[in-house]
Amino acid sequence: MRHNQLTASPSVDSRPPSVPADTVPSYRTDLDGLRGLAIVLVACFHIWFGRVSGGVDVFLTLSGYFFVGSLLRHVIVSQDDRASLWHTVNPTKRLTRLARRLLPALVAILMVISLGTLLIFPQTRWVSTGKEVIASLFYYQNWHLAFNSQDYTAASSANSPLQHLWSMSVQGQFFVITMLTALAFAGAIKVLVRAGVKQLADPTVIRVVVFLAILGVAAVSFYWAHMRMEVNQQFNYYDTISRAWEPLAGGLLAIWMPKWRVSNFIRSLVAIVALGMIITCGWWIVGVEQYPGPWALVPVLSTLAIIWAGATGLQHGPKTDQPLVNQGLSTRQMVWLGSISYALYLWHWPLLIFYLTWRDKNHASIVEGTVLIAVSIAMAWLTKRYIEEPLRAPRSVSIHKENPPHKGSPTRHHHAAHAAPVSPWRARMLNYSTVVTTMLVVGAIVMTGGFKAWDYHVAHMTVDTTNLDPRVYPGARALLDNAPVPHVDPQPSPLQVVKDLPATSFNGHISDFKDDGVHVGVYGDPLATKTIALAGGSHAEMWITALDILGKQNHFKIKTYLKMGCPLSTELVPKQAGVPYPQCHDWVEKVVPQIIADKPDAVFTNSTRPRDYEPGDWVPDDYLPIFDQFGAAGIPVLGMRDTSWPHNGDGTINTPDCLSNNDVDECSTSRASSFAPTNPTLDIVKDHPNVLPLDLTAGMCNETQCPAVVGNIIVYHDIHHLSATFVRSLIPELQRQMQAALPWT
Repeated sequence: MRHNQLTASPSVDSRPPSVPADTVPSYRTDLDGLRGLAIVLVACFHIWFGRVSGGVDVFLTLSGYFFVGSLLRHVIVSQDDRASLWHTVNPTKRLTRLARRLLPALVAILMVISLGTLLIFPQTRWVSTGKEVIASLFYYQNWHLAFNSQDYTAASSANSPLQHLWSMSVQGQFFVITMLTALAFAGAIKVLVRAGVKQLADPTVIRVVVFLAILGVAAVSFYWAHMRMEVNQQFNYYDTISRAWEPLAGGLLAIWMPKWRVSNFIRSLVAIVALGMIITCGWWIVGVEQYPGPWALVPVLSTLAIIWAGATGLQHGPKTDQPLVNQGLSTRQMVWLGSISYALYLWHWPLLIFYLTWRDKNHASIVEGTVLIAVSIAMAWLTKRYIEEPLRAPRSVSIHKENPPHKGSPTRHHHAAHAAPVSPWRARMLNYSTVVTTMLVVGAIVMTGGFKAWDYHVAHMTVDTTNLDPRVYPGARALLDNAPVPHVDPQPSPLQVVKDLPATSFNGHISDFKDDGVHVGVYGDPLATKTIALAGGSHAEMWITALDILGKQNHFKIKTYLKMGCPLSTELVPKQAGVPYPQCHDWVEKVVPQIIADKPDAVFTNSTRPRDYEPGDWVPDDYLPIFDQFGAAGIPVLGMRDTSWPHNGDGTINTPDCLSNNDVDECSTSRASSFAPTNPTLDIVKDHPNVLPLDLTAGMCNETQCPAVVGNIIVYHDIHHLSATFVRSLIPELQRQMQAALPWT
């Protein structure tokens, strides 16, 4: 039977020759139509609504229904004495068929995305996109997105042209793991049957064992998906373990489809409700926040309901027609949409992202979206017609027209009965498929090799701006001292600035998200008697560039106590990019006593941060107990006002990407949206006299804007961290303020 899924459109009848025809379910064109409906929902919701439709969950459920059903039939049939053990467990033929169905269209679209990346995207995005191309090609894109979704140093993948391919990776992983498990299970049963345990060859026994095993795995997966929503939903959304229950739910129905007779009125009612749920759930379920948890049962169970409603040919008693809903899904138009669903899914998202990037827009209009869907459908049809179908044909097809059996020969009737005549078109297609296969293989090699070479180039690129001429690159002095600014290109370049990091990032003196250790680094003058403890997260870390130089000049030592995304706070469950980050609280509980025990002469840390949902900045209440602990130990706190986190009305600004694509003015941030009229730290010094406010806002912002480039130096090296080059330009003002607070600095 055909695998009626998003990722495949194989031949109508792919049952092994030994499988009796009456044991194979009849081909369901209504499920082709359901795929067509699902891909339309996915495309429309992506293009116009920016929401998750539930269409992918429909695809996953259908995939499990057909794939598990096919494997179950193989397990049952392989117990025939005529089937050898090697034939039972050999995955080669199935893996080859799976590769022919999945890879050609995928490789073709990855080649187009690679070309589009080079032509449309700035160089600053080539590395991240190249990593996603390779991850998609080797079916781990979901894990790549999952791990990067919580990596604060990674560019956001929200506008990646490959983000949608996470579901292809989930399906590919599911197919391979399920296939290998099923073949191993079939082989084990065969060995036991040959050893004398004949009862295991009973199809009913096999179905019961498989049903219970899949039910158990699906239950664990469902529990995992529900539990992980509160732990890390960003990761959970892409997690194969969390998603496995959806295709397995389809597999359970394939193993045991209810066959009792039910009136078509009830079947129609069930199908109508299920169809309505699938069409509307994208509006009333926030899928990004709720899937693949319990709310994903809505599209999954609705899909199972439509499969069951249309299975009238399997119910006991006289045959009846399918319900009207299933008949509607079986129309020629819906079936045709289903036939191109895989290619359409591949095409619609990158076309949307490239178009929006080219036009510098965040949303497509009704007309633009309609054109994008039309172009996507056309490209999907061309892909199916000229790439998928030719390469999906079995290599073993013989060209009978060139070698016809002689009239009256004993093999004539055999060929007539068992071999479809091969047209001249099919004969030419054998050569055509070879050419296309070669082009795709070469393209995949060039594509991956090119991105790997670029990744190597960027990884080994060095940034040395320590000797910039201050008359040409005044940086912060342009705002602080009205220094003249010549017309030259900014430094570092947008591509180089992403490597312009503080020394602690290269020296391992900052703990990452999963590292609970305290990695103390020593900077400035290591022999000095005075010590400043630089403590907190990355927004404290970025000041080490200036403090290291000042320490060497003024003979004080800097010891670093740093952890990614972890300001000094007593918050019990802090969050990083919306994800609970309990390791931060544990680290703070450990590091503050250690700092106090080390007896520094001052602590340098952030005293403010931007407000999350309104303009301006503030001193969070959970910072104050930390300041009090240092005060009780007699340690002054140099409280640095946090910097602007670049953003505009459309969301976060990644400064290097923005500068690569736009004029510098388009990459600035409104000062009023980032900062309160006065430094909020000033409001706490009365009750916390050990806090000594520092504020360098005047070196980064004018009266109304916080530019992306100040004094010919790019201010940020990513979405909200200052470049080391710009920090160096702030040294004179930082020194002035520190010495006013602590003269020995």
